[in-house]
Amino acid sequence: MILIGMYDSPFVRRVAVSLQLLELKYDHKSWSVGKDQAQIRKLNPLGRVPTLVLEDGEVLTESSAILDYLDDRVGRGRALLPITGATRRRAMKLSALALGAAEKAVLQVYENIFRPADKRHPPWVQRCNEQMHGALGELERAAAAVPAGRWLIDEGITQADITVACVLGFLRDVMPDEMNAYEALRKHSDRCEKMPAFKKVKLAFNPPKAAS
Repeated sequence: MILIGMYDSPFVRRVAVSLQLLELKYDHKSWSVGKDQAQIRKLNPLGRVPTLVLEDGEVLTESSAILDYLDDRVGRGRALLPITGATRRRAMKLSALALGAAEKAVLQVYENIFRPADKRHPPWVQRCNEQMHGALGELERAAAAVPAGRWLIDEGITQADITVACVLGFLRDVMPDEMNAYEALRKHSDRCEKMPAFKKVKLAFNPPKAAS
C-alpha cells in the first residue's frame, strides 16, 4: 500500500497512526496538496489527501473510507472502530466532532494564508471559530468524564482516541493559544503522542507565508 499526503494533516495522520497500530506495511509519499497537486490528481481527481493506493492498484480516498477498509482488512477482532452498538455510535460521534473542528480550523487558516487581507471576511472567520470551539467543548466534556487510565470509549484505544488526538495535535500547532482551555483534551493528546505509533508519523504544521 502507498499512503499519499503529509503527516501535518490530521486527516492523513489518523490514517497513518491506524496503519501503525494495525501493523500494516505501507510506503509513504509526503506529497503536498499545493506543490504536488498535479501528481495527486493523477490518482485522486479531487486532488485531496489522504489517498491510499492498494496493492492491486485500486485507489481509496477520504480518511473515513480508508479507515473502514483497514478495519475490514484486519477483521472484527482488531478493528479500531467498534463493530456495532452504542460504542460504535459514540466513537463515530466523537470522531465526527473532531473532524468537524479540524475542517473549521483549516478554513480559518486558509482564509489567512490564501486570501489577501482586504478580501477576508471576519464574520465568516468568526463563525468558523465558534463552530470549532463548539465541537471542542463537547469533546472536552467527553474527555473529562472518562475515568483516569481509560480511553474515550473503551478500555482499549479506538478510532475515536486516534482521531481526537490527531486533530488536537494539529490545532495545537496552528492555534496554540486557543487550545489552552481544553485541559482534558490536552491530557488525552499528550498520552497518545507518547505512543510509538504517533511519534513515527509526527510532522509539525508549517504554513506558507500569509497573503498580504
